[in-house]
Amino acid sequence: MTYCVAIKLNAGLVFLSDSRTNAGLDQISTFRKMIVYERAEDRFMVLLSAGNLSISQSVREILQVEQLQEHEDSEPITIWNARSMFDAARVLGSAVRHVYDRDAVALRQSGVEFNCSMIFGGQIQGEGMRLFQVYSAGNFIEATPETPYFQIGESKYGKPVLDRVITPDTPLDEAAKCALVSMDSTLKSNLSVGLPLDLVVYGVDDFQTSKVVCIDEHNPYFRMLHGSWGQKLREVFDSIEDPQWAGGPTELPLMVEAGRSKPLRKITTPNERLI
Repeated sequence: MTYCVAIKLNAGLVFLSDSRTNAGLDQISTFRKMIVYERAEDRFMVLLSAGNLSISQSVREILQVEQLQEHEDSEPITIWNARSMFDAARVLGSAVRHVYDRDAVALRQSGVEFNCSMIFGGQIQGEGMRLFQVYSAGNFIEATPETPYFQIGESKYGKPVLDRVITPDTPLDEAAKCALVSMDSTLKSNLSVGLPLDLVVYGVDDFQTSKVVCIDEHNPYFRMLHGSWGQKLREVFDSIEDPQWAGGPTELPLMVEAGRSKPLRKITTPNERLI
């Protein structure tokens, strides 16, 4: 399986992906799910992919040369000459549909559904940063200040910390830390997500970055974060008062009457009914 997350902030963008794929318990492999497109001083784009590996690899390959032509006499749009990230996302959608038209029928005849999801974000000279989530049909949605991040793959384990921490004003380094905590929570709860990780951090209007790192089990920062997060969670959990069932001293009783609902009624004989 896969877990990828991308975060759009006022200060920049954060991208993080794992690298585990599996086709069964005894067929686990490592394939990177992130690719960076960079032309200094002009454009910086990152693509994250999840779903069927053969589909996502085909899309990535075709995206390099995919051309979107509005009219017969207009210049074809590619990710390298697109004037906006929106147009670049349209080219990606076209590449997804290209692969669908070529492979979907054959896949379906083999019992495999056309399944891929992608996150595509970055910045092109002349406009601000943008972040998109692209679906199997080639359509997409864009991140907003109210929803400043996207996840694909095994998203549920790492979502709570993102919801509690991330806002558009979050500093880049703090967001990178939050993304790594989100990934660590996913690694802890799901064996289909695994190391190494790819992390890219991009500053607004830089149009290039040197903050590209591969994180494996020996990475000192990630090892520290993994240990500290688990320890701190336990400390916070232990600091919360236990419920007092027997009427012990507490300012926060659990056994109180609910405002509109009564406690669950127990069934004690075969003849009783709930209604």
